[in-house]
Amino acid sequence: MTNLFSLEGRVALVTGGSRGLGFAMAKALAAAGAHVVICARGVEALDAAAAAIAAAGGSASVLAFDVTDEAAAVTAVRQIRGDHGRLDILINNAGTIHPAPAVETETMDWHRVIDTNLNALFVLSREAARPMIDHGFGRIISIASVLSLLARPGIPSYVTTKHAIIGLTKALAVELGPSGITANAIAPGYFRTEINVGLQNDAAFTKMIETRCPVGRWGEPDELAGTVTYLASNAAAFVNGHTLVVDGGLSISL
Repeated sequence: MTNLFSLEGRVALVTGGSRGLGFAMAKALAAAGAHVVICARGVEALDAAAAAIAAAGGSASVLAFDVTDEAAAVTAVRQIRGDHGRLDILINNAGTIHPAPAVETETMDWHRVIDTNLNALFVLSREAARPMIDHGFGRIISIASVLSLLARPGIPSYVTTKHAIIGLTKALAVELGPSGITANAIAPGYFRTEINVGLQNDAAFTKMIETRCPVGRWGEPDELAGTVTYLASNAAAFVNGHTLVVDGGLSISL
């Protein structure tokens, strides 16, 4: 029987793939057989990530560019198509956060978060969809958040963009589905990554997470491996427009 979870012959682009959840997902896709192109702004971190994937037996290459640079994003997708002949999987993972209450958030900081978390995601999805349409197959997987469903004070721009990702995922799903492309989102809860070291070191916040989350702990990045492999594979061929919450039950617990 064909392995439904195999990604052999597939080419994937993972934004923000040099660390944290992006790196964990890139490793997972490569382990399932895909060639993974990881992108971020830092060349050294990208090279180290690609080397780690290769050391584990996977296939990876790197593209250094800023996802908010539209021209660079367009060029990157064209380069992947030129180098590999296809682009099958897009993982929209790159993101940023600006911690400040709404009344203290400057307009320029609001736009910076919108540009990174939402506008760049749209541009890359649009560009990636074009080669996917040509091949009659594609998987667009965008990383939302448990804060796509809930909110907490002090990060209004982040909460807004993560809610919007779910809406865009649904819009892409209904438009691209007839072309053999599915669009889904993953909504992670609180995972131990570099972006939230400050929260991890906040004893009161960590206690709140561990108390509220039914499994009683933070998630580990590699715990997204199965989720992203599933959504990228033929096993999820009929899953479209869905947001898969991976939060240990935090969002359903009072």
